[in-house]
Amino acid sequence: MPATDTFSLASLFGETPAAVVSASESPGALTERERFRIRLRRRPMLVDGAMGTLLFSHGIPQRTCLDELVLTRPEVVATIHREYIEAGADAIETNTFGANRFRLAEYGLEKLAGQLSRRGARLAREARETSGKEVLIAGSIGPLVSSVRMPAPHPGIARAAFREQIEGLLEGGVDLFIIETFDRIEPLLLALEEVRRACDLPAFAQMTFGEELVGYDGTTPEVAADLLTRAGADAVGVNCGAGPLVCLEALVRTGPPSGATARSILPNAGLPRRVGSEFVYAAGAEYFGEMVPQMIAAGARIVGGCCGTTPDHTRAMRAAIDAMADERGAVPTTAPRPDEATASATDAPASGPASGEADPAAAAAPRLPRPEVGRGAEATPQTELARKLAGGEFIVGVEIDPPRSIRIERTLEAAALLQAAGVDFVNVSDSATGRIRMGAMAVALGIRQRLDLECVIHLTTRDRNLMALEAELLGAHALGIRNILALTGDPPRVADRPTATAVWDTDAIGLIEIIGRLNRGEDESGVSIGQAAGFTIACALDSTSSDQDKEWARLERKIAAGAHVIMTQPLYSAAQVEAMLDRARRTFGPGGFPIPVLLGVLPLHSARHAEFLHNEVPGITIPDEQRAAMHAAGDRGGEVGLEMALGLLNESRGHVSGTYIMPSFGRYELAAELVRRLRARLAAEFDAYGPR
Repeated sequence: MPATDTFSLASLFGETPAAVVSASESPGALTERERFRIRLRRRPMLVDGAMGTLLFSHGIPQRTCLDELVLTRPEVVATIHREYIEAGADAIETNTFGANRFRLAEYGLEKLAGQLSRRGARLAREARETSGKEVLIAGSIGPLVSSVRMPAPHPGIARAAFREQIEGLLEGGVDLFIIETFDRIEPLLLALEEVRRACDLPAFAQMTFGEELVGYDGTTPEVAADLLTRAGADAVGVNCGAGPLVCLEALVRTGPPSGATARSILPNAGLPRRVGSEFVYAAGAEYFGEMVPQMIAAGARIVGGCCGTTPDHTRAMRAAIDAMADERGAVPTTAPRPDEATASATDAPASGPASGEADPAAAAAPRLPRPEVGRGAEATPQTELARKLAGGEFIVGVEIDPPRSIRIERTLEAAALLQAAGVDFVNVSDSATGRIRMGAMAVALGIRQRLDLECVIHLTTRDRNLMALEAELLGAHALGIRNILALTGDPPRVADRPTATAVWDTDAIGLIEIIGRLNRGEDESGVSIGQAAGFTIACALDSTSSDQDKEWARLERKIAAGAHVIMTQPLYSAAQVEAMLDRARRTFGPGGFPIPVLLGVLPLHSARHAEFLHNEVPGITIPDEQRAAMHAAGDRGGEVGLEMALGLLNESRGHVSGTYIMPSFGRYELAAELVRRLRARLAAEFDAYGPR
């Protein structure tokens, strides 16, 4: 095994070159792992960002074996390494995340595992030498299989595969190991144990957690930290996942670092959105820079980025770390503040009395457009939702997430709670944010059978080809599920490379066209289906999109394809609503929207919740004024969030046909309280002014 670069370790571990000698030359010399701990006590380590994201931005096709690029396109990989070094990274990861025999077998390259690992490490070292900067080379090791649906290898075979990759990285001259993006604890422990058997270099182990803060196998951050510490990890942490705030919460739950085991956090840049053929992440570089003090306060001494992060994110984090340094360049370890570091982005809101009065001037609001559904002699009767919209009622709905298990009882209880509060419908999401859940149609059918409550189901083109989409629609109609929100769908959750697959034979516009043809009594090929269907077709609008021209052009096409009602992404201020209405007038004429609009509302319940949504979730923009109000609210965040939502709905009543409320993280009690207050206000207005 080649010796590690002495100049790099000496500088980065804060020691003089004379102190960097091998244990064989001086029995009292510090080991690599001891120097690593000393270095972290003095100053946090900044690891680079995503490799896959940058490779795709350099023109590498999506289905390429990224690990093979160290041989086939080494100049591209080396350029990315240098970009991160110039941005200020203390450590760069080798492009070897999937360089093991199992992942490489998907491309027929399994025999190259050792060679690719060795070349990946040497390429990173060459980039360091070219740059002249003193950075560490971190050998990246990912899970052996690319999907949770694939069976895990036998432990003995898994050990051999990890050992093959580890030996290649050692031969290439890595300075430390990053074992990352594991959603199951057992293979992570196997990989760590093989590193410990092979060498005495620093190694840190990272799991990835979703919003529920459990791994795929049910492992919690607390359990993972305990097991990995006892297995000899030099740092334990989280990476990838659902964005900085969720990763931060998982990090806090790993507990305070011990003297021998540090903490690390390398989150995604929020959640991805599919724009054309690319995935675009929500959280920008400035936001990552702002998160650094919170990461340090939560105990992290190793920070960086994962999917969607770029050298710009690294540069912003470098500036934030440098700003925290004292005159000697050291950044002190700071214990987490209970009111910040341990506060969840999903803290339960407080409840309180209703506030605000009805607006008498709203009684003179103009009549809103009504949907035209189910025309023709053979048309199926309108859905209840279409009937209420046509009758001019103010419609109130709440979104429900299907369970991530085979049990539906709690979901039905949530629907019953909302029905008692006075909703007109519930809309059931379809594996939102690309995370697998029970099918929306099964949940809607259960709600209809148990509660006789109107349902809107989200139907995405992500998971089904054209044939399956049409089959799903025919089955839904036969079972009485006839309100469809047509969506393209979020990309499947991926790590640093999109190994999970999606279909996307068509998009939301194409799906609306398919449903429209069914409403005319024919399938996609023009063959009669015997009778015209009676679907009510909803479409989505993100009125705060960064590309307004494209978003509104797509809305025009959705309406032309046959959409009957628009459901907006969440809005938070009267200015946002007015901007949307103004664009509608410019797009469709003085009358504005030609079909009804349901205003999306997502009540805020804390300042952290507001920052998470604004910075990490695509399609949600919360104005500065509203975020400032949530910061000022303190412990009253839940009540202030309700008041803001209710006030916005009151101001918007004359311009929209209803609302649908999106509870965050299953907080249906908060949504039910908003529905109750809204219903009370509507009833008071009816008593005072008569029907609107």
